[in-house]
Amino acid sequence: MLYQKNTMKNIFVTLLLSTILLSCDSKKSDVPTVAFIDAFQDNTIAKAKEGFFAALTENGFDEKKGTLNVIYRNAQGDIPTLTQIAKYMISQKPTLIATCPTLATITAVQNTKEIPIFMMVSETVERLQIKSKLDGYPKNLFGIGETLAYVDTSVSLIPKLIKPKGDKIRMGLVFNQSEPQSVQALEEIQKVANTNNIEVVALPVNSSADVQLVTQSLLSKDIDVFFANPDNTIFASFESILKACEAKNVPIMTSEAGLVSRGALAAFGPDMYEWGYQSGLEAAKLLKTGTTEGIAPGLVNKRNRVYNPAMAKKYNITIPEGFKPL
Repeated sequence: MLYQKNTMKNIFVTLLLSTILLSCDSKKSDVPTVAFIDAFQDNTIAKAKEGFFAALTENGFDEKKGTLNVIYRNAQGDIPTLTQIAKYMISQKPTLIATCPTLATITAVQNTKEIPIFMMVSETVERLQIKSKLDGYPKNLFGIGETLAYVDTSVSLIPKLIKPKGDKIRMGLVFNQSEPQSVQALEEIQKVANTNNIEVVALPVNSSADVQLVTQSLLSKDIDVFFANPDNTIFASFESILKACEAKNVPIMTSEAGLVSRGALAAFGPDMYEWGYQSGLEAAKLLKTGTTEGIAPGLVNKRNRVYNPAMAKKYNITIPEGFKPL
């Protein structure tokens, strides 16, 4: 009799749990799912994720209110892990995939041609080098990209702020030779430098582990300024670069506005939060309509001239009008 009672009780509990689980699954199936892939952990780039979800929330898609399911993974800079994450996200069949930055975008595109991908902190579609001879550019890639034009402007600001020790400004930088966008940026920087009386001293790195040693080597070459170019390795290692440059009394210029708040002197570049927000607005269109019709990859529409007041004071540099303090 006790056995029968326990058995009936177990059956009842099982049925109850099954009903609850089915109910939860049914609820989840009615709510869109966003799979967000970060290639690595970085305080500057994290602002883009904040902006992305802020745009979704403003358009009625909020995980806290139960109107959005979110799956989030961060590869912590590990490429094999990034590939595994992309494949896992695809297996979950989300409504869309959001990617940040370029490496995450490329990895996602390489692994799915069906699920819409909304990029941010990424090169433009044309510069990603993912065009197929058979299919052309990926039909499932959307979101917001950026050209290198803002890098040109950032480099051209240097003569207005930095006084050279000799006839030319010696500008040092490190670049990840394994990242196509980093190599492209270096080529663009060298062109602009040549027309602005700037001598570029560049040293390659292979990973974040190399940055501190290579930066110290660069600083021994009597540079006037360090330029933090758009490179994932730079983002991840910026604090060690800053420490080394401060020890040698060398200011840091950059094309990344987010790095100014972390200790660079000045920049002209996209606001990371706004970049993510802009991509989020595009993603919200898909979530509202259920279709990508009328949605296309776009360009960053907001760039700022910004500076760090503490760094300007430290290096006794007068900042021209038109710069916003961070």
